[in-house]
Amino acid sequence: MTASATTSPGLRLGNFSLSWKQIKSDWLPPIIAIILFLLIWEGLSASGLTLLPGPSSLWTDERTRELVMHPFYDRGGIDKGMFWQTWASLQRVAISYTLAAIVGIGVGILVGTTPMASKALDPIFLFLRTVPPLAWVPISLAALNKNEPAALFVIFITAVWPILINTAVGVKEIPQDYNNVAKVIQISRKKYFFKILLPSALPYIFTGLRVAISLAWLAIIAAEIVMSGIVGIGFFIWEAYQNNYISEVILALFWIGAVGLLLDRLMAWLQSVIIKG
Repeated sequence: MTASATTSPGLRLGNFSLSWKQIKSDWLPPIIAIILFLLIWEGLSASGLTLLPGPSSLWTDERTRELVMHPFYDRGGIDKGMFWQTWASLQRVAISYTLAAIVGIGVGILVGTTPMASKALDPIFLFLRTVPPLAWVPISLAALNKNEPAALFVIFITAVWPILINTAVGVKEIPQDYNNVAKVIQISRKKYFFKILLPSALPYIFTGLRVAISLAWLAIIAAEIVMSGIVGIGFFIWEAYQNNYISEVILALFWIGAVGLLLDRLMAWLQSVIIKG
Protein backbone atom coordinates (compact mmCIF):
# COMPACT_ATOMS: atom_id res chain seq x y z
CA MET A 1 0.00 0.00 0.00
CA THR A 2 1.39 3.39 -0.93
CA ALA A 3 1.93 6.20 1.61
CA SER A 4 -0.65 8.36 -0.10
CA ALA A 5 -3.28 5.69 0.32
CA THR A 6 -2.85 5.65 4.10
CA THR A 7 -3.10 9.40 4.46
CA SER A 8 -6.38 10.49 6.01
CA PRO A 9 -8.55 12.68 3.74
CA GLY A 10 -8.46 16.40 4.30
CA LEU A 11 -7.12 19.67 2.98
CA ARG A 12 -3.58 19.90 1.68
CA LEU A 13 -1.73 23.04 0.50
CA GLY A 14 1.92 22.38 -0.27
CA ASN A 15 3.55 21.10 2.92
CA PHE A 16 0.58 22.21 5.03
CA SER A 17 -2.24 19.72 5.55
CA LEU A 18 -5.30 19.43 7.75
CA SER A 19 -7.35 16.29 8.35
CA TRP A 20 -11.12 16.56 8.23
CA LYS A 21 -11.18 15.44 11.87
CA GLN A 22 -8.96 18.37 12.82
CA ILE A 23 -11.07 20.76 10.75
CA LYS A 24 -14.24 19.54 12.48
CA SER A 25 -12.80 19.80 15.98
CA ASP A 26 -10.74 23.02 15.70
CA TRP A 27 -12.24 25.09 12.89
CA LEU A 28 -15.89 24.19 12.55
CA PRO A 29 -17.16 25.21 16.05
CA PRO A 30 -15.85 28.82 15.92
CA ILE A 31 -17.04 29.23 12.31
CA ILE A 32 -20.55 28.05 13.25
CA ALA A 33 -20.56 30.31 16.33
CA ILE A 34 -19.55 33.34 14.25
CA ILE A 35 -22.23 32.62 11.61
CA LEU A 36 -24.92 32.21 14.29
CA PHE A 37 -23.83 35.44 15.99
CA LEU A 38 -24.02 37.37 12.71
CA LEU A 39 -27.44 35.88 11.87
CA ILE A 40 -28.85 36.77 15.30
CA TRP A 41 -27.43 40.28 15.00
CA GLU A 42 -28.95 40.65 11.52
CA GLY A 43 -32.30 39.36 12.77
CA LEU A 44 -32.41 41.77 15.72
CA SER A 45 -31.56 44.66 13.43
CA ALA A 46 -34.20 43.71 10.84
CA SER A 47 -36.88 43.29 13.52
CA GLY A 48 -36.29 46.78 14.86
CA LEU A 49 -35.41 45.58 18.36
CA THR A 50 -32.14 47.49 18.02
CA LEU A 51 -31.26 50.59 16.03
CA LEU A 52 -27.79 49.22 15.36
CA PRO A 53 -27.37 48.31 11.66
CA GLY A 54 -26.87 44.64 10.88
CA PRO A 55 -23.65 43.20 9.48
CA SER A 56 -25.17 43.31 5.97
CA SER A 57 -24.92 47.12 6.16
CA LEU A 58 -21.18 46.76 5.59
CA TRP A 59 -22.12 45.92 1.99
CA THR A 60 -25.50 47.60 1.46
CA ASP A 61 -24.27 51.02 2.65
CA GLU A 62 -22.49 52.73 -0.27
CA ARG A 63 -19.88 54.56 1.82
CA THR A 64 -19.02 51.50 3.87
CA ARG A 65 -18.90 49.28 0.77
CA GLU A 66 -16.30 51.61 -0.73
CA LEU A 67 -14.20 51.29 2.44
CA VAL A 68 -14.47 47.50 2.25
CA MET A 69 -13.55 47.35 -1.44
CA HIS A 70 -10.82 50.01 -1.37
CA PRO A 71 -8.91 49.83 1.94
CA PHE A 72 -5.75 51.32 0.36
CA TYR A 73 -7.10 54.60 -1.01
CA ASP A 74 -5.39 57.82 0.07
CA ARG A 75 -6.86 61.22 -0.80
CA GLY A 76 -4.54 63.11 1.52
CA GLY A 77 -4.97 64.44 5.04
CA ILE A 78 -7.17 62.21 7.19
CA ASP A 79 -9.20 60.94 4.22
CA LYS A 80 -7.60 57.50 3.94
CA GLY A 81 -8.71 53.91 3.63
CA MET A 82 -8.99 51.46 6.50
CA PHE A 83 -5.55 49.98 5.90
CA TRP A 84 -3.79 53.34 6.29
CA GLN A 85 -5.90 54.28 9.32
CA THR A 86 -4.96 51.00 10.97
CA TRP A 87 -1.33 51.26 9.85
CA ALA A 88 -0.98 54.71 11.46
CA SER A 89 -2.30 53.33 14.75
CA LEU A 90 -0.03 50.29 14.55
CA GLN A 91 3.02 52.50 14.04
CA ARG A 92 2.22 54.41 17.23
CA VAL A 93 1.70 51.14 19.09
CA ALA A 94 5.01 49.74 17.80
CA ILE A 95 7.00 52.78 18.97
CA SER A 96 5.46 53.03 22.42
CA TYR A 97 5.24 49.27 22.99
CA THR A 98 8.93 48.83 22.19
CA LEU A 99 9.84 51.59 24.63
CA ALA A 100 7.51 50.10 27.25
CA ALA A 101 9.15 46.68 26.81
CA ILE A 102 12.65 48.13 27.25
CA VAL A 103 11.72 50.17 30.32
CA GLY A 104 9.43 47.53 31.80
CA ILE A 105 11.92 44.67 31.54
CA GLY A 106 14.82 46.82 32.73
CA VAL A 107 13.04 48.27 35.75
CA GLY A 108 11.37 44.92 36.47
CA ILE A 109 14.76 43.22 36.73
CA LEU A 110 16.00 46.02 38.99
CA VAL A 111 12.98 45.70 41.28
CA GLY A 112 13.15 41.91 41.28
CA THR A 113 16.84 41.76 42.20
CA THR A 114 16.96 44.69 44.64
CA PRO A 115 14.66 44.40 47.70
CA MET A 116 15.24 48.05 48.65
CA ALA A 117 14.18 49.25 45.20
CA SER A 118 11.12 47.02 45.40
CA LYS A 119 10.04 48.51 48.73
CA ALA A 120 10.67 52.06 47.54
CA LEU A 121 8.97 51.81 44.14
CA ASP A 122 6.06 49.44 44.78
CA PRO A 123 3.71 52.13 46.20
CA ILE A 124 4.47 54.46 43.27
CA PHE A 125 3.87 51.70 40.72
CA LEU A 126 0.64 50.64 42.43
CA PHE A 127 -0.61 54.24 42.35
CA LEU A 128 0.29 54.89 38.71
CA ARG A 129 -0.91 51.62 37.20
CA THR A 130 -4.44 52.08 38.58
CA VAL A 131 -4.93 55.29 36.59
CA PRO A 132 -7.14 54.53 33.52
CA PRO A 133 -5.63 55.23 30.07
CA LEU A 134 -8.14 57.98 29.26
CA ALA A 135 -7.19 59.85 32.44
CA TRP A 136 -3.66 60.22 31.03
CA VAL A 137 -4.91 61.92 27.85
CA PRO A 138 -5.49 65.45 29.25
CA ILE A 139 -2.32 65.23 31.34
CA SER A 140 -0.22 64.17 28.36
CA LEU A 141 -1.77 66.86 26.15
CA ALA A 142 -1.10 69.52 28.77
CA ALA A 143 2.50 68.36 29.29
CA LEU A 144 3.46 67.71 25.65
CA ASN A 145 1.09 70.13 23.89
CA LYS A 146 0.92 67.94 20.74
CA ASN A 147 -1.40 65.12 19.78
CA GLU A 148 1.20 62.70 18.40
CA PRO A 149 3.62 62.56 21.36
CA ALA A 150 0.67 62.64 23.75
CA ALA A 151 -0.82 59.54 22.07
CA LEU A 152 2.55 57.79 22.26
CA PHE A 153 2.83 58.55 25.97
CA VAL A 154 -0.67 57.22 26.68
CA ILE A 155 0.21 53.91 25.01
CA PHE A 156 3.52 53.69 26.85
CA ILE A 157 2.12 54.40 30.30
CA THR A 158 -0.64 51.83 29.74
CA ALA A 159 1.58 49.04 28.40
CA VAL A 160 4.57 49.34 30.72
CA TRP A 161 2.95 48.07 33.95
CA PRO A 162 2.13 44.44 33.05
CA ILE A 163 5.63 44.04 31.58
CA LEU A 164 7.32 45.56 34.61
CA ILE A 165 5.27 43.68 37.21
CA ASN A 166 5.50 40.28 35.50
CA THR A 167 9.24 40.69 34.98
CA ALA A 168 9.75 41.55 38.64
CA VAL A 169 7.67 38.54 39.73
CA GLY A 170 9.60 36.26 37.37
CA VAL A 171 12.94 37.42 38.78
CA LYS A 172 11.75 36.97 42.36
CA GLU A 173 10.52 33.45 41.55
CA ILE A 174 13.96 32.20 40.50
CA PRO A 175 14.61 29.07 42.64
CA GLN A 176 16.93 29.82 45.54
CA ASP A 177 18.97 26.73 44.66
CA TYR A 178 19.99 28.39 41.40
CA ASN A 179 21.17 31.48 43.26
CA ASN A 180 23.07 29.37 45.80
CA VAL A 181 24.87 27.43 43.06
CA ALA A 182 25.74 30.69 41.30
CA LYS A 183 27.29 32.01 44.51
CA VAL A 184 29.24 28.82 45.18
CA ILE A 185 30.83 28.63 41.73
CA GLN A 186 31.21 32.44 41.68
CA ILE A 187 29.56 32.84 38.30
CA SER A 188 30.03 36.25 36.66
CA ARG A 189 27.14 38.73 36.54
CA LYS A 190 26.95 38.42 32.77
CA LYS A 191 26.67 34.63 32.87
CA TYR A 192 24.20 34.80 35.76
CA PHE A 193 21.99 37.16 33.73
CA PHE A 194 22.02 35.12 30.50
CA LYS A 195 22.21 31.59 31.96
CA ILE A 196 20.00 31.82 35.06
CA LEU A 197 18.01 35.03 35.45
CA LEU A 198 16.76 35.55 31.89
CA PRO A 199 15.80 31.92 31.10
CA SER A 200 13.99 31.57 34.45
CA ALA A 201 12.09 34.85 34.12
CA LEU A 202 11.33 34.56 30.39
CA PRO A 203 7.88 32.89 30.72
CA TYR A 204 6.79 35.66 33.12
CA ILE A 205 8.21 38.34 30.83
CA PHE A 206 6.27 36.99 27.86
CA THR A 207 3.10 36.86 29.91
CA GLY A 208 3.54 40.57 30.57
CA LEU A 209 4.37 41.25 26.93
CA ARG A 210 1.20 39.49 25.72
CA VAL A 211 -1.01 41.38 28.16
CA ALA A 212 0.74 44.64 27.30
CA ILE A 213 0.27 44.33 23.52
CA SER A 214 -3.49 44.02 24.00
CA LEU A 215 -3.56 46.97 26.40
CA ALA A 216 -1.43 49.04 24.03
CA TRP A 217 -3.85 48.39 21.17
CA LEU A 218 -6.80 49.31 23.40
CA ALA A 219 -5.05 52.45 24.63
CA ILE A 220 -4.27 53.84 21.17
CA ILE A 221 -7.91 53.49 20.13
CA ALA A 222 -9.05 55.37 23.24
CA ALA A 223 -6.37 58.03 22.84
CA GLU A 224 -7.12 58.65 19.17
CA ILE A 225 -10.84 58.97 19.81
CA VAL A 226 -10.34 62.08 21.94
CA MET A 227 -7.36 63.50 19.99
CA SER A 228 -8.62 65.32 16.92
CA GLY A 229 -6.95 65.68 13.55
CA ILE A 230 -4.66 62.60 13.53
CA VAL A 231 -4.84 59.68 11.14
CA GLY A 232 -5.74 56.53 13.04
CA ILE A 233 -8.47 53.96 13.52
CA GLY A 234 -9.62 55.54 16.80
CA PHE A 235 -10.10 59.00 15.31
CA PHE A 236 -11.79 57.37 12.29
CA ILE A 237 -14.38 55.81 14.65
CA TRP A 238 -15.05 59.13 16.36
CA GLU A 239 -15.44 61.00 13.06
CA ALA A 240 -17.81 58.32 11.73
CA TYR A 241 -19.90 58.46 14.90
CA GLN A 242 -20.06 62.25 14.82
CA ASN A 243 -21.41 62.06 11.27
CA ASN A 244 -23.81 59.20 12.15
CA TYR A 245 -22.05 56.70 9.86
CA ILE A 246 -22.68 53.78 12.20
CA SER A 247 -21.88 51.17 9.54
CA GLU A 248 -18.38 52.63 9.29
CA VAL A 249 -18.01 52.33 13.06
CA ILE A 250 -18.97 48.65 12.83
CA LEU A 251 -16.45 48.11 10.03
CA ALA A 252 -13.72 49.75 12.12
CA LEU A 253 -14.59 47.48 15.04
CA PHE A 254 -14.07 44.43 12.82
CA TRP A 255 -10.64 45.79 11.83
CA ILE A 256 -9.73 46.48 15.47
CA GLY A 257 -10.75 42.99 16.57
CA ALA A 258 -8.90 41.31 13.71
CA VAL A 259 -5.70 43.27 14.32
CA GLY A 260 -5.88 42.68 18.08
CA LEU A 261 -6.25 38.94 17.49
CA LEU A 262 -3.29 38.91 15.08
CA LEU A 263 -1.11 40.82 17.54
CA ASP A 264 -1.88 38.35 20.34
CA ARG A 265 -1.22 35.34 18.05
CA LEU A 266 2.04 36.94 16.92
CA MET A 267 3.24 37.31 20.51
CA ALA A 268 2.15 33.74 21.30
CA TRP A 269 4.13 32.45 18.31
CA LEU A 270 7.18 34.52 19.27
CA GLN A 271 6.97 33.18 22.83
CA SER A 272 6.87 29.57 21.62
CA VAL A 273 9.81 30.11 19.26
CA ILE A 274 12.07 31.85 21.80
CA ILE A 275 11.28 29.72 24.87
CA LYS A 276 11.46 26.42 23.00
CA GLY A 277 14.60 27.62 21.22
